[in-house]
Amino acid sequence: MDASDLRVFEAVARLGGMNRAAQALNTVQSNVTARVRALEAELGAPLFDRHSRGVALTAAGQRLLPYATRVQHLLDDAARAARDDGSPSGALTVGTLETTAALRLAEPLARFARDWPSVDLVVRTGTTAELIDMVLARRVEGAFVAGPVDHPELREEPVFREELAVFSGRDLASLDDLAGRRDLKLIVLRAGCSYRQRLEHVLARRGVVSTRLLEFGTLEAIFNCVAAGIGITLLPRQLAGGVWGADRVAVHPLPATEAMVRTVFIRRRDAFVSSALSTFVAGASAQPERSFATRKRANA
Repeated sequence: MDASDLRVFEAVARLGGMNRAAQALNTVQSNVTARVRALEAELGAPLFDRHSRGVALTAAGQRLLPYATRVQHLLDDAARAARDDGSPSGALTVGTLETTAALRLAEPLARFARDWPSVDLVVRTGTTAELIDMVLARRVEGAFVAGPVDHPELREEPVFREELAVFSGRDLASLDDLAGRRDLKLIVLRAGCSYRQRLEHVLARRGVVSTRLLEFGTLEAIFNCVAAGIGITLLPRQLAGGVWGADRVAVHPLPATEAMVRTVFIRRRDAFVSSALSTFVAGASAQPERSFATRKRANA
């Protein structure tokens, strides 16, 4: 058994068929079938159940798959490390919260694109839960999320500190006026948004527990609904007057214990950190002396 055998096995398991794996690997189906059969003979156990629609992993195949996937990722990282001469280049895909993109990343993104034109940068947005899943699945190299993140496979680095506030229509004078209301609507992003969970806790501390959720996919839609007096939301206070017009909504400050939240950058502990990634995160950090790149060197 060698790395190429595991690569073929992983492709068949991921794609669910010998022919589909052959196409992905740019080879012929007979070659894939022969490699899988040889691997099964060497291991002394069938790895796939064959059926008319393709293949399905056997119990032995399910046990082997995590190791095959790990080997493939390790080989990919080894190749990237060999090609990385310290000058940012190539593909870089990172994730971020929409609020972080709006408030923190516009200038760093423009500066990075100007200084490192050889990097093909892709930025994907999502909720904290969605972004954690993306990092774990290696769909992004790292992501800016609301911290703390307690996961054994992830390393997190603090980069920003945000002050949260409750946003409402102009007709709400104070959060105290919410007491006893049973028709309150929370205008939130989809499930997995950490600010949504915080808002529910903020209201629960004030005796407001009977609420309805209205989910939207963008910050702009949330702001428009809040400004129209449909409900309330919880987001970084800096959005008012910065990204959004402060005259359209009422902003209700919170005590520091409820308002302050860390935005952290997360990445897999076992993944290669490219020059492009470390340079980008260092440039985006609000505290250069505590930058991701500096900590990476210190931990090396």
